[in-house]
Amino acid sequence: MDSWSHYYNRQTTVEEKKLYSHLYKCAEVESPDMLIERFRLLFIEGIEYYPSQILRTLGTIANSEFAQREFPFILNRSCYILINRWWQHPRLKSAIPKLIALFETYPVRVARSRTTKRLRELVRRFPQTQQYRALRHLAQVITQKQEQETPAGSKPLSTFLNRYPCLYEHCLLTQDSSYEQRQKIRLLRDQKQRQYELDLSRYITYQKLHNNSLYVKNPTLLSDRQLDLALKQFTGKIDGYNSYRDLAERFRTYSSLSPCYGAFKQEFYEYLTVAIDSKYIRGEFSQRLYKQLQTTLSQHEHEKLNRALLERTCKKILNFLVVESPQNPKHYVFSDLTSNLGTTPTIGILLKIVLLCRQVKNYLEQRFSILFNHYESHANDTINWLVESLENLNVALSTNFGKLTLCSFYI
Repeated sequence: MDSWSHYYNRQTTVEEKKLYSHLYKCAEVESPDMLIERFRLLFIEGIEYYPSQILRTLGTIANSEFAQREFPFILNRSCYILINRWWQHPRLKSAIPKLIALFETYPVRVARSRTTKRLRELVRRFPQTQQYRALRHLAQVITQKQEQETPAGSKPLSTFLNRYPCLYEHCLLTQDSSYEQRQKIRLLRDQKQRQYELDLSRYITYQKLHNNSLYVKNPTLLSDRQLDLALKQFTGKIDGYNSYRDLAERFRTYSSLSPCYGAFKQEFYEYLTVAIDSKYIRGEFSQRLYKQLQTTLSQHEHEKLNRALLERTCKKILNFLVVESPQNPKHYVFSDLTSNLGTTPTIGILLKIVLLCRQVKNYLEQRFSILFNHYESHANDTINWLVESLENLNVALSTNFGKLTLCSFYI
């Protein structure tokens, strides 16, 4: 049983309840500055805290048998008691990054007791956890504005997270996130997505009108030419007759008539590679994709295709095309595709999959969150292929799954 399962399945201790209750009461009456200092004294210093019984309570938690594996969940929940309070008031949101920044500071006072040393050791390990990474990402989304003029390479990829709402749920939430936290992040994602779609719609309208007296900024990090090509790719007639959406609808109908799963995989291979004029697709990649499909869920070869089998197949192919997991972040195929085919056609292949099986859209976004986390400390000019892929993904998902009717501009 992993750490989260242990934490989730056991009863909350009396000490944890006392700690949370204390923080709730303080959050209701104290200013953000007072709360941040209180949090620093309690968790970073671990000494000279008032009321002293809360410090003793925290010490009991730190010395418990479960603290080694479960303290990150307790500390994360403590952070969110304050964050949720401030989130309700826009003028207080700026306190959230200040709270999270505490974990980059060091204690000032000397720790004399074993309990204080134990507490500090547990807090010192917190920045190595998924919970802290999600908190840090949240701070970056809150503080960073979409600066299109940002010089290439001047900032790490992590500071561009606010540009990609499709990654929010995977980068800002963890398995222990509460229902309230999830609702807040989804609302933030929806707000950012709506704004992006509005900005994109205005830009497209401006481009079609050719109005020299009005300038509308390109809302992406792609050049105007790259964005124009992406829009034509993701919304236009990809083969001269059908859009990606048309091809997906036709193939969905056609594949329902497949005699067995084995036959479907052959048809699926042709669906993914059709309308791509590239020697690379017809050569090396074609062979690898064909081999991958042949070995995918081969135990079901003679069964009739069903919804569950389709979803599992699409997920396995997304693993193959993008990346499998945080534990195995190798992405040779994706890097090879973007290098030889280009980022826009590569995202087009992935779009074919999610249009065919919409249930895997979230799974595709999760694949890209793995790549984002893997490269988050890299300067963006050293990973242009990933930045361009994320920008193309934004355009592809917005034009095919968004709420605005953008497709009509380029059909």
